[in-house]
Amino acid sequence: MLKYFLGNSPKWFKMIMIGFLIFNVFSYFVLGPTITAWIFIGEFIFTLAMALKCYPLQSGGLLAIEILALSLTTPKNAYHEIDQNLEVVLLLVFMVAGIYFMKPLLMYIFSKVFTKIKSKMVLSVLFVFLAAVLSAFLDALTVTAVLISVAVGFYGVYHKIHSMPASDFDQDGTLDRTELSGDTLEQFRSFLRSLVMHGVVGTALGGVCTLVGEPQNLLIGERMGWDFIEFFLQMAPISIPVLVAGIITTVVLELTGSFGFGAKLPEVARRIIENYTDQEDANRSDKSKYGLIIQGVSAILLIAGLALHIAPVGLIGLALIIVQTAFMGITEEHQLGKAFEEALPFTALLVVFFVIVAMIHDQHLFSPIIEWALSLDPSKQPSMFYVANGVLSMISDNVFVATVYIGEVKQAFDNGVISREQFEKLAIAINTGTNLPSVATPNGQAAFLFLLTSSLAPLIGLSYGKMVKMALPYTIVLGGVGLLGIIYIL
Repeated sequence: MLKYFLGNSPKWFKMIMIGFLIFNVFSYFVLGPTITAWIFIGEFIFTLAMALKCYPLQSGGLLAIEILALSLTTPKNAYHEIDQNLEVVLLLVFMVAGIYFMKPLLMYIFSKVFTKIKSKMVLSVLFVFLAAVLSAFLDALTVTAVLISVAVGFYGVYHKIHSMPASDFDQDGTLDRTELSGDTLEQFRSFLRSLVMHGVVGTALGGVCTLVGEPQNLLIGERMGWDFIEFFLQMAPISIPVLVAGIITTVVLELTGSFGFGAKLPEVARRIIENYTDQEDANRSDKSKYGLIIQGVSAILLIAGLALHIAPVGLIGLALIIVQTAFMGITEEHQLGKAFEEALPFTALLVVFFVIVAMIHDQHLFSPIIEWALSLDPSKQPSMFYVANGVLSMISDNVFVATVYIGEVKQAFDNGVISREQFEKLAIAINTGTNLPSVATPNGQAAFLFLLTSSLAPLIGLSYGKMVKMALPYTIVLGGVGLLGIIYIL
């Protein structure tokens, strides 16, 4: 059984998971439900931290099933949690799929930026800014997927030229094989690595700003009754200074060349990529050009629909799917199915989150912690929540952390423990606390994890340790500026 259990996961991880499942039964009958529930939380966070070894849906899902079997929560209460957060589920199912059909437009934009801007510093700032703006209105995973696709495409073009026979280089006399190997290849990889990391940090900078930037934002906004505009205005005193600080950090990193940044695009690589994009533009069919127009119009309608809050976000995403596919002639079922592949695994994992959250509520695990936190001076509560959420989000998924904390704080508000004004401050602290410090590791930000597990990572030499190192200056600046904003602005 161990051979097939959890697929290609390491043997030691499989043994640990089996040990967890057996020990939990023993713990339930010997130590009692409360202690066992805390053990489950620790084990679940462990499965999130081991996401690179095994996607958490399987390992975490087994724990969720055992929680239900041991009656630490009930299917009815788990369903209630899902029902309360149905808009988040619909966001992941439909909005991410809707943006899938907009990928050609996004790739076109990033490709033009990539090739037309000569200065690496300006290019880096633009990547951060574009990723932030797009992530504020779209989905961070989709924006990251576009960044990955652009980088993989350009690396593929470079590698193809690099692998050509020497005679092919001699025909036009413009390229030399020695130009493409050794230090030049490593410099090209370093260039792509730094640019993609700037971009994925940009998704976090933009993701914290709006209702649809990250899944937990919608969850928090729904509990608070904030629409798209109000959410943005509530977060702006923190999110805008953080965005400015993030861009300044980008400039400093490129100037100093520290933490793995600063590498410039080799001239030979620039010539190769520019020739490729020129050929792509020249060979673009009328159908593709028409598709770009439809996607551009859809993007405008999407922004207007979100800003005016004409419908729940998930339904706007469904409308986006219908409009784009109808006008671009995508009518076959298998063509539609590909759009849903990206988001459904994480949607399923989110439902598993809600089982854990239901257990936390039923066993009142966080009630003593929340009560202690709320007994502090009201002026100190937001910063305390920010730090607590930030630390947990560095090692665990930020959606899970936000789900737990906003649920407990909402319960305190419903019970009359805190005022509406304090509730709003704590909600801002929870949102920023889960979005900003979580860039420290791939465990906290889904976009970072997506990049690390993509086909691009080994091509450009992006390991777990290197990602953490490159993210460190951003973690310090974003987390620090966010905390200062919570303390002095809220």
